[in-house]
Amino acid sequence: MSSNLLEGRIPPSLSNCSSLLILDLSSNHLTHDVPSELGSLSKLVMLYLGINNLTGQFPASLGNLTSLQELDFGYNRMEGEIPDDVARLTQMVIFQISLNSFSGVFPPGVYNMSLLKYLSLPGNSFSGNLRDDFGDRLPNLRRLLLGINQFTGAIPITLPNISSLERFDTSDNHLTGSIPLGFGKLPNLWWLGIQYNSLGNNSSTDLEFLSNFGNVFKGLLGPENKLVAVKVLNLLKHGSMKSFLAECEAFKGIRHRNLVKLITVCSSLDSKGNEFRALVYEFMPKGSLDMWLQPEDLERANNQPRTLTLPEKLNIAIDVASALEYLHVHCHDPVAHCDLKPSNILLDDDLTAHVSDFGLARLLYKFDRESFLNMFSSAGVRGTIGYAAPEYGMGGQPSIQGDVYSFGVLLLEMFTGKNPTDESFAGDYNLHSYTKSVLSVNEETGGSKAIDEGVRLVLQVGIRCSEEHPRDRMRMAEALRELFSIRSKFFGSNTTIRVNPSG
Repeated sequence: MSSNLLEGRIPPSLSNCSSLLILDLSSNHLTHDVPSELGSLSKLVMLYLGINNLTGQFPASLGNLTSLQELDFGYNRMEGEIPDDVARLTQMVIFQISLNSFSGVFPPGVYNMSLLKYLSLPGNSFSGNLRDDFGDRLPNLRRLLLGINQFTGAIPITLPNISSLERFDTSDNHLTGSIPLGFGKLPNLWWLGIQYNSLGNNSSTDLEFLSNFGNVFKGLLGPENKLVAVKVLNLLKHGSMKSFLAECEAFKGIRHRNLVKLITVCSSLDSKGNEFRALVYEFMPKGSLDMWLQPEDLERANNQPRTLTLPEKLNIAIDVASALEYLHVHCHDPVAHCDLKPSNILLDDDLTAHVSDFGLARLLYKFDRESFLNMFSSAGVRGTIGYAAPEYGMGGQPSIQGDVYSFGVLLLEMFTGKNPTDESFAGDYNLHSYTKSVLSVNEETGGSKAIDEGVRLVLQVGIRCSEEHPRDRMRMAEALRELFSIRSKFFGSNTTIRVNPSG
């Protein structure tokens, strides 16, 4: 019963459905409080009440649902503290209560959910400290989202013990202290959001990981106080300052409307005599593409309460393809990006896409070869699992064919809505094979709308780009031509054609 126009209260009489396993009333216009009677649905496994106008408090009676594995109360107007009764929900895997008005300390009962993989509390009024043994109590977390609250104290030192952690966001709180050692050793972590806190100045040993190549800060430049993004690089090799500056100067000569502009370079010594190297880029106000593809981050995309339309997605795909085609074909020396993923695609006010971090793989390969090889090891590409070409996991060097693979995965993610790291993918079953199976079923049933045909053609481009063997992949120029053709034929009346290849 989700995504309808249901209004009014949730009927307490639903408690009579004693054999109910799944109750999904999300994305409606339901009001008032959550009936305490739902706590008698002892067999319930999934309870989805998100994206409504529910008020009142979290019913303590829901602690009786000891079989419950997934709960979503996000995007409502509920308030009050989370009752300790949730400690009995020991089978919980997903606990999502973001964007409400819940308050109090971090819910103590949640520490008892040792099987939890997804915990989302952003946009509430939780306060107080997080327990030091946080990571030991919740060892299976993959996503831990605590942003836009009022948490204080230090980031728990045990969080790096969560080896499965992929995404940690505690931005917009009042945290203090340093970032715990060990985040850089987490093999699956690809997002670390810690901005807008009161964290102290971290040394390079404290701040081991914010991105594959360095730490990004927002700053002001020059007398005009121009807003910029500053990437402080963590290159381990000392010396070679002249060579480093020469390499970066070459990047400044790489200009394309769909590449983030490198404004200037800094290479000097800090107050402790350590080498300090940073790149200063133009700032992109609409954030990164992954913020728009991940529903829980829509509120961070400059408060844009919507998802991207199909024409917008296609425009962004063409922007990215244009940038890669320029790097691969039109630069004096071909440049392999080597780390293409949604978080490295930034959007300006017009939702024009700009590819960032281009050339940094070459910097790392040249100035810190050991770190480069470790990053692209058989254990998986740190922060880029799902997007990196298979050959990188076998010691392959940066290549434009690897970029084509990453672009293909990106296309498939944008137009299927499936993340390449989805839990359903394992072994040889991945986003590429999933999409091929979807298209096979679609061909058997037949698509009735022109837009269906357009999306099918886009997905075919994604499949051809993400073939396992480099020799079987399309070239980026060919992929770009295909996407231009699809946009002209199926989306031409809904979008603006942008054809300037190198302006």
